[in-house]
Amino acid sequence: MLVNMRELLADAEEKDYAVGSFSVANMEMVLGAIKAFEELNSPAILQIAEVRLKQSPLEVIGPLMVAAAKNAKTPVAVHFDHGKTMEKIGQALDLGFTSVMFDGSHLPLDENIEMTKAVKALADMTNAAVEAEIGCVGGSEDGSEDIAINCTRPEDAVRFESETGVDALAIAIGNAHGNYKSTPKLRFDILEEVDRLTKVPLVLHGGTGITPDDFIRCSHTGIKKINIATATFDSVEKTVRECYNENSINGYYDLQAAEVEGAYQNVKKHILIFGSDNKA
Repeated sequence: MLVNMRELLADAEEKDYAVGSFSVANMEMVLGAIKAFEELNSPAILQIAEVRLKQSPLEVIGPLMVAAAKNAKTPVAVHFDHGKTMEKIGQALDLGFTSVMFDGSHLPLDENIEMTKAVKALADMTNAAVEAEIGCVGGSEDGSEDIAINCTRPEDAVRFESETGVDALAIAIGNAHGNYKSTPKLRFDILEEVDRLTKVPLVLHGGTGITPDDFIRCSHTGIKKINIATATFDSVEKTVRECYNENSINGYYDLQAAEVEGAYQNVKKHILIFGSDNKA
């Protein structure tokens, strides 16, 4: 069933687990993700980032994501990730997305706050949840930029929460988008301080490559939404390649099944780590 992200994060706060937010690029990935959600009886989030719309136009994949969530047997929010423009954020809301993220992490704090407030006013018209980001998570969603990690200052998080009233706040604690060159060293001291000083559910971006133990520690230290993108894309590509190597693809529908399986396996793995199984 299609739900608001606020509901999912509130339940995760109450029961002390994290909700997985899984990026998708086509129907097969949506089907694989939903299969994992339902099999593990897990609340979850389907998402797509604005930078990915070149490959997956929002007017095409957006209605697909919303329809899949509506027909799912478990609670599923549909999230527009790393929104950069009011035009696309507004389009996602018009399509029925139940949460949107404005990524103003590259802006001065004052400007980020003002833009986030404008996005929140727009989202309030459909009662959608709003996520924002402060500090710079390394890398970029599509790997096109080498953005340096700039960890969140806890005092900025306090001010941001107070002035914007966002529903979720992504912070930078040494995490990065894409594949890490080495195992990341997360700044749990910063996470603990932000968690202590704020009440807003926190979000971890750049989940690919973070260890299960670190995910679990994050989920018990204020992180209630964890984004997974690259790991699922990699899993789909790997599964398809292995099937070709094993000569088990004998036509388009075998290829489609391999894509679904690749998404399903990775989503399932992360749901079990995050502890959201049997929480629906």
